[in-house]
Amino acid sequence: MARTRTLPLGLALAGICLLAAVSGRPLAQSEPIYDYLLRNGHVIDPAGGRNGRMDIAIAGDRVVRFGTGLPAQHAKQVIDLSAYYVTPGLIDLHAYVNSQAVFRDGDPRTDWRNVNPDHNALRHGVTTVVDGGSTGWRNFESFKTLVIDQSRVRVLAFLNIVGAGMLEGQGQADPADLRVDDAVQMARRHTETIVGIRSPHLRGAGREGLNRSLQAAESIKGPALVEYQEDAGFEYRELVLGRLRAGDLVTHTFGPGTPVLDANGALNDTLKLARDRGVLFDLGHGTQGFWFRLAVPAVRAGFLPDTLSTAMDKTSLLLPRADLMTTLSKFLNMGVPVEELVDRVTARPARALKRPELGTLREGGLADLAVIEIQQGQFGFLDAGLARLRGDRNMRAVMTMREGRIVWDSEGLSRTDWLQAGSYTNYR
Repeated sequence: MARTRTLPLGLALAGICLLAAVSGRPLAQSEPIYDYLLRNGHVIDPAGGRNGRMDIAIAGDRVVRFGTGLPAQHAKQVIDLSAYYVTPGLIDLHAYVNSQAVFRDGDPRTDWRNVNPDHNALRHGVTTVVDGGSTGWRNFESFKTLVIDQSRVRVLAFLNIVGAGMLEGQGQADPADLRVDDAVQMARRHTETIVGIRSPHLRGAGREGLNRSLQAAESIKGPALVEYQEDAGFEYRELVLGRLRAGDLVTHTFGPGTPVLDANGALNDTLKLARDRGVLFDLGHGTQGFWFRLAVPAVRAGFLPDTLSTAMDKTSLLLPRADLMTTLSKFLNMGVPVEELVDRVTARPARALKRPELGTLREGGLADLAVIEIQQGQFGFLDAGLARLRGDRNMRAVMTMREGRIVWDSEGLSRTDWLQAGSYTNYR
């Protein structure tokens, strides 16, 4: 639920007087007072049709105005963003997040895979992170209590068709744990956070695991997030052309099990045919889901996944550095325009999740946004096989705003220089 912050009347009146004194003229009662005026950033908002320099005024937790040359005297704080891109808060559609152990049947289990959502999302401009199936119908509610409800970043989730989710390692699938009715009931109980169903990637799940995932996703009218497995008993072509529905997402698009290229090294026509059917392709970088030898030829042939997600976990954040900014930088250095990249981490995932209020900036909407710098220099990027791509540009989130609050500010853009800060102490 969005939180609205209000000031006591005395403080509000004092603020009005202060603004009038600074501007040298009285403020009309009808003139608004902004908490932040973000000045002259290059705004890229594909869903809102914005691509150019403009000011953004923030009041409370809302965007209240776009424009050029908005008067500084109306703002409590002005932040010059002329050196940066400003985008809606980014959406990482597929990640593994968990700040502590999740309980199953009252017993704590070791968190072997997942990462803290706030620490690994907000500092990369991500204001919405979607867990890719860590928990199922047995333990989702513990996950919600311990993680979703405690996080500053918005956490949504794909519910795993496997009752225990992925938190206990990669064991053999137990058909008795793949319960469609229980998964559907859990998803319907938490429509505000559960966005779809995650297929199992346990050994032996095969066709039955996929069938039950799609059945549950159909029942809740949501997408399925599906991972292809070579030993699942069917071919990739059958999966994307014969089984998945329009709106379902197949992840690890550039992983070694995906037949991205045909025998001649050209783009496999299966991908285009599946896209024509409405099947969506998710990157799902992770530790195994991204190889330059597949991605570079595909991008050169004009094929780019619909959504660019990290599938980040404890391993992939170290090597091959699957945080969202680094992931986007890899594609930037393959020649993908920044506007295309922003589209695939804002508007497109919002549509895929059926959450149109996310991934865009609009007057009256929540002030979730990212401020991004593109650095020039010499950089190196790794894929899942730890092969290197050299590049001359690097994307970096320098500021993140969540519900009108600045939660990440690597350059201190919103802060006072120490020479002008006056008396202060670290012990407050």
